[in-house]
Amino acid sequence: MRKTWLIFSQAVTVAVAVLFVIATLKPQWLQRAQNSRLLPDAVSVAPVMPVVGGGVAPSGYSAAARTAAPAVVSIAASKAMSRHPHGEDPWFRFFFGDRNQQQLQPQVGLGSGVIVSADGYLLTNNHVIEGAADIEVQLADGRQARAKLVGTDPETDVAVLKIALDKLPVVRVGNVQQLQVGDVVLAIGNPFNVGQTVTSGIVSALGRNQLGINTFENFIQTDAAINPGNSGGALVDVNGNLVGINTAIFSRTGGSLGIGFAIPADIAHQVMDGLIREGRVTRGWIGVEPRDLTPEFAENFKLPVRQGVLITGVLQDGPASKGGMRPGDVVVKIGEQPVNNTAQLLNAVAALKPKSDAVIGVQRGDKALELKVRVAQRPAPQPAKRDEP
Repeated sequence: MRKTWLIFSQAVTVAVAVLFVIATLKPQWLQRAQNSRLLPDAVSVAPVMPVVGGGVAPSGYSAAARTAAPAVVSIAASKAMSRHPHGEDPWFRFFFGDRNQQQLQPQVGLGSGVIVSADGYLLTNNHVIEGAADIEVQLADGRQARAKLVGTDPETDVAVLKIALDKLPVVRVGNVQQLQVGDVVLAIGNPFNVGQTVTSGIVSALGRNQLGINTFENFIQTDAAINPGNSGGALVDVNGNLVGINTAIFSRTGGSLGIGFAIPADIAHQVMDGLIREGRVTRGWIGVEPRDLTPEFAENFKLPVRQGVLITGVLQDGPASKGGMRPGDVVVKIGEQPVNNTAQLLNAVAALKPKSDAVIGVQRGDKALELKVRVAQRPAPQPAKRDEP
């Protein structure tokens, strides 16, 4: 037994010595042997995807891009500049020439759009085509067409166009309600007019509001790169389904800083349906000026509620005024729906049907009241300036 152990110890010692010599003088021999052992395992864990017809394809989002990109278009909206107000004055013409009589070159705004119907209906942003005299659409396959403006909704920044072309590619509308923070999304559009571009990111937040961009805000926030020219383009999920219409970015430089916003596709689709059917979006209105209830106000006036919307002004002879609402009231619910901030109040009132009666719960001092208000049609908004994109 002792002899066997001695032989084993000597063999191990010799083997270690040989390994040390090889590692010192010929280390490449060991590296080559190690690579030959690791190669099969490395290949086996590499991500591959089978494709029809044999072979493999790399993983990624190319399938989603191929599905959605054909339905994303580039939009050129031109607005002719007006003639000079003194262009017909002989003295003006004498000093400045006849060229001032002629109409100046049109201004051209660039953006993107998404084909959502085989009939030729497109979704884009209102600020892309606002004030345009001529709208040209170019498809990803190179075809071009003049677009007809179906209608706009400045309060959500949605516009609907229509083009007359055959065999149009159409994007599928996804289920926005299933979208979650962290989901991968792709932004497709024509930034800076460089051509159709696909960028990727994740859903950074949902339900963003009170940003001062639109009247009605319920944005999807994403870090997918969105730049000027992407406005009106598509935000799609990993299956190529439309989940949003890219509309705005937060930027100090004019370019993407990783904070972009998209209008949820279901809201854009609802607006489109209203514009196609009636030429406008029907929303409720009660004629009040709201602001968020602050803890300081609630404490100073000894209110028994801490959440709600403070009414700072009531339009004379408006629906709320006729229903008995007063400045200083705190709206706590619309029907059975609680309201905790101004955005919720606007959305809840907008969802009411004009010419219907709504029961609005308010807190007036230490009294809880229920007011019956006859809802009116929300007036058309006044045009306002807006920053790109």
